[in-house]
Amino acid sequence: NKNEIYKIAANLILKEKIFGWFHDRSEFGPRALGNRSILANPISPKTKYILDHYMKSRERYRPYAPVVIEEFANKYFDIDTNSPVMMRNAKVLDKKLSSIMHYDGTARVQTVNRKENVSLYKLLLEVKKNIGYPILLNTSFNIPGEPIVESPYDALSAFSQGSLDYLFLENIIISR
Repeated sequence: NKNEIYKIAANLILKEKIFGWFHDRSEFGPRALGNRSILANPISPKTKYILDHYMKSRERYRPYAPVVIEEFANKYFDIDTNSPVMMRNAKVLDKKLSSIMHYDGTARVQTVNRKENVSLYKLLLEVKKNIGYPILLNTSFNIPGEPIVESPYDALSAFSQGSLDYLFLENIIISR
């Protein structure tokens, strides 16, 4: 049951697990837009550290971006329009969102609605039930130096080489 996938994933977010999310068709745009993503808890103080040191091998100053349900975006970010391709910087209004906040208090926000990405939208609704925020940290699903995953084989390869806790490959869940 596909709806069960969203509940399981949201429970893993509550437990501060980090996972690869491979769903539907690959997106087209300048950033990871939710179908080939690494998703994590946006309010966990340890999320950014784990991603920087064990998964993405990034410098500490480089931020991770949030994905938020469109109709809730202005509650958490100083934004008055949609941002479907993660190209708008906005001031973060809730300081608990530490894992997605840049050093200057902003974030590069992606908004999502049911029409644009029903899978990610449903996942965000479940996440809101669990952590109180319809937001996830969203970064590209790839390992350092590699392009974003495009096939189930790529997703399995990236998962096997990295430190993700889980991989959601459509309706299949793989754990480490």
